[in-house]
Amino acid sequence: MIYDVVIIGAGPAGCAAGMYVGRARLRAAVIEQFSAGGQLLNYYRVENYPGFPEGIDAFELSDRFVKHMEVFGVERINATVEGIDNVQEKIKKITTSAGVIETKSIIIASGATPKKLNVPGEKEFTGKGVSYCAVCDGPFYRDQDVVVVGGGDSALEEALYLTRFASKVFLVHRRDRFRATKILQDRVAENGKIATVMNSTVSEISGGNEGVQKITLFNKANQEISELPIKGVFVFVGLEPNTSFLPKEVKVNEQGFIITDERMQTSVEGVFAAGDVRVKPLRQIVTAVSDGAIAAFSASQYVESF
Repeated sequence: MIYDVVIIGAGPAGCAAGMYVGRARLRAAVIEQFSAGGQLLNYYRVENYPGFPEGIDAFELSDRFVKHMEVFGVERINATVEGIDNVQEKIKKITTSAGVIETKSIIIASGATPKKLNVPGEKEFTGKGVSYCAVCDGPFYRDQDVVVVGGGDSALEEALYLTRFASKVFLVHRRDRFRATKILQDRVAENGKIATVMNSTVSEISGGNEGVQKITLFNKANQEISELPIKGVFVFVGLEPNTSFLPKEVKVNEQGFIITDERMQTSVEGVFAAGDVRVKPLRQIVTAVSDGAIAAFSASQYVESF
């Protein structure tokens, strides 16, 4: 069977694309590696998605996205994408852990994964005190001291969430001011459980058989080195695109994010990209959904002219 559209990734961008191509009555499938939801599954609550002024549980929002897509008969394939062949041909071939899938067009919505600090101890203690998901691991640190590394929206949101469990949350940022939105900065400043550590970077994570015990900090302002005893390290310092499967014909920038035009068209005809995986100034749920809708519309037009 040859699909009209195959969407790689089932996060907000992929689900939105699936909903739109499904409504267009195209033969479509979404490939998901693990659970549908993408980065949404790393958060507890969403407060900035239009239509939910009181906020909405992140898992509930993810579930709604998936169900809305399924209403239009989009097939879901649980598999890992390993490569794309014949990308410049009319019929493109996606190699997956479940076999080869043929399609007329592709929407890449594979998202991004958290960046690593790449410091001594990080790899050794991942899962033993180092985490990239506060929602997943926060409850393990009840009444303990933890550190959050980062200065954007995600870092501050997760620091606030961790105050539900931890006795103290140290928020370490390498600059002298946060990049997060003002409302999040205000909430952090008002929360007595959060202590900010500015102009500082984590240079080492140390511990023993029972897990993380401390981090070593380097203060960029005064060049001082200090140690901070903590039990958990939560890292939120940016994202890396999930593009390892891409053929060289699909152009990316220096960071590996896919280059598209305003129609979500990549450098290869019939291949589109949407969401966190592409070059864009703002990575939010609402922009991912918008990307997905545009990519689906563009893919539909491409297939109609096939």
